[in-house]
Amino acid sequence: MVTHAQHTRTPAVAGQFYPSDPKELSETVEKLLPKKASAVPRKAVIVPHAGYIYSGKIAGNVYARTAVPSLSILVGPNHTGRGASLSLYPGGSWMTPLGAMRVNQDFVQAIRREFDAFSLDTLAHTYEHSLEVQLPFLKHISAQSTIVPIIVGTDHVPSLLKAGSALGRVIRDWKQPSLLICSTDMTHYEPLVTAQRKDKMAIQALTSLDPKELALVVAENAISMCGWAPAVMILAACRTLGATKAEFIAYGTSADTTGDRSSVVGYAGMAFG
Repeated sequence: MVTHAQHTRTPAVAGQFYPSDPKELSETVEKLLPKKASAVPRKAVIVPHAGYIYSGKIAGNVYARTAVPSLSILVGPNHTGRGASLSLYPGGSWMTPLGAMRVNQDFVQAIRREFDAFSLDTLAHTYEHSLEVQLPFLKHISAQSTIVPIIVGTDHVPSLLKAGSALGRVIRDWKQPSLLICSTDMTHYEPLVTAQRKDKMAIQALTSLDPKELALVVAENAISMCGWAPAVMILAACRTLGATKAEFIAYGTSADTTGDRSSVVGYAGMAFG
């Protein structure tokens, strides 16, 4: 019988979204982290999850300006359709080319006690890239940091608000510092001007720190932000944690890399405190 502590997730997109060679990956991450940035404590951040050649600079800008504590709670969207609607990785470790990252099983159990709609599930995580691409940054910055991976596969706003509030309560009562990481890209496969216009609306909604406002803006304007549901959950958690400030850090699109303005994906970096 396999216990939760024995789960080991192997990388699904190493060598595709980011280098699989440890030396090359470490050098890549180092180059993506601005040297003169000052890292400060945050309650939560928003980072993109495309291949590093597309969105790595924006993610690096966020991580360089964020103090990475001993625990990171990562929340991302479900691109594969597998697993539960709120998939909480049970325990064990996630492998990266830079070494293993341990899942904080004590925090996992605390979440389950607070809100049992979170399902202990590995299936949603097996091939999902949205959280995996964050780990090399975290491992490079804070080698001993532990993680709690959560994949969101529901768009039911009341459930997202309840889950986020519960997550906020667990973080509030936790004895060690922690960081909430929402992994999302912005508008997908629309002309550059359209993507920029829609993403500006989504960023303004995020800045309001109002999860219901974000859900409404995304729905009314057909914004194809893949991680809007995790972002709603994160904003609900931030409200429980008493966050009062949203900081815009960076924005870009795939056109910055490819030059193709006809169909782009947007990427944003933000922080909340």
